[in-house]
Amino acid sequence: MNQYSEIVSQASVSERTDFYKRTYLHVAIAVLAFMVVESFLLKFIPGEMIGLMLGGSYVWLFIIGLFWLGSFIANKFAFSLSRSAQYFGLGLYVLLEAIIFLPMLYIASAYSGGEVIMQAAIITLSMFGGLTALVFMSGYDFSFMRTGITIGGFIALGLIVAGAIFGFNLGLWFSVGMVVLASASILYQTSQIKDTYTTDQYVGAALQIFASVMLLFWYILRILMSRRD
Repeated sequence: MNQYSEIVSQASVSERTDFYKRTYLHVAIAVLAFMVVESFLLKFIPGEMIGLMLGGSYVWLFIIGLFWLGSFIANKFAFSLSRSAQYFGLGLYVLLEAIIFLPMLYIASAYSGGEVIMQAAIITLSMFGGLTALVFMSGYDFSFMRTGITIGGFIALGLIVAGAIFGFNLGLWFSVGMVVLASASILYQTSQIKDTYTTDQYVGAALQIFASVMLLFWYILRILMSRRD
């Protein structure tokens, strides 16, 4: 990592442009890697084994716990001083997302032949593009959203845990609320990469944006699947 790197907003136009290109290139690579890994898992892992992930509330809670722990570790690596460690962190997070998505994509693929997955992907990319354009075109600082996103995240996590333990369905409106939270996270993270990241932190920035995009995709897919029930 370059010790003379600057905050993106204070860098030259060419440096900012290069940072944005590298960041969103890495987001695109992460999405493509997720698709490849997910396709591999869906093809080679038996349905019975995937079903075990949904075999009980405590099994799913254990998986969620491992996901959050792994996400914390991946973030630490993605913002380390070593470039190879940064790529390890991003790769680890892509793998974690592929595992956590496995049961839902398996069900969605079996249910609609992949049609609903494609619809969710198109909606997610459209929303992501619009939210990203809003940040860059408006020049508005969305850092004020941090507190609301943090509180909303803890509330959502508490509801997910409670729903898994006590066996109640969080329902459509919870998914809608999570889409709003994920959209706010995209606005916040996009604003952050302009104002708080340095020009050599594009791998970590890509991980943060990728995480928000995947959260948005998860709940858009849940909404579309609920409409087909």
